[in-house]
Amino acid sequence: MKIEDLSPVSGSVKNTKRRGRGPGTGLGKTGGRGHKGAGARSGFKRRAWFEGGQMALARRLPKRGFSNHLFKKSFQIVNVEDLNKLTIDVIDATVMVDSGLVKSALKPIKILGNGEIDKKLQVTASAFSASAKEKIEKAGGSTTEQ
Repeated sequence: MKIEDLSPVSGSVKNTKRRGRGPGTGLGKTGGRGHKGAGARSGFKRRAWFEGGQMALARRLPKRGFSNHLFKKSFQIVNVEDLNKLTIDVIDATVMVDSGLVKSALKPIKILGNGEIDKKLQVTASAFSASAKEKIEKAGGSTTEQ
């Protein structure tokens, strides 16, 4: 069997109404477009989110909450287990960028305490979680906040 031999099951595909193509189509005087309005005009396209002139759903729902996006601090996150994989003892933003742990040395970096650490590391970052600080210092290392 070849792809050109395939055809849909009879009755599953229906011909579309060719609107506005004269009386021979059997759609009557207005060509299946109804009387007046945007749908009767040529070039009419209905957007997927259009609700027929009804107030849009996004505008009908109440506004809730508060967004502090102007002053929000977004950190790049690095876990202690990721630092443990590095071969360097002194770790700062540039080392983390070079090793692929973070994308930018200019944006703030926060060290989180997920995983274990068995090396003595000197870590410099913007912020540390309490568990990360504890694990690094327990392994004999030190933490420095920028």
